[in-house]
Amino acid sequence: MSELTDEQKAILNALTKLAKPSGCKVIGEAADIPWRTVMARLRGLKNAGLVEAPEKGKYVITEKGKTVI
Repeated sequence: MSELTDEQKAILNALTKLAKPSGCKVIGEAADIPWRTVMARLRGLKNAGLVEAPEKGKYVITEKGKTVI
């Protein structure tokens, strides 16, 4: 994945602050981004290996994700 957008960086930063796997709405509130935008950006972040979904609809940042922010 090339350079991250500001939205992607905000999502990754929000995930570092959230203590447990979180859904798009919670991530959006933490990142101050609409949840629909979060949902759209998470697909690319997941494909790049920067986030993972340990349970359906809940996301966490990966070690790789932590290294890029």
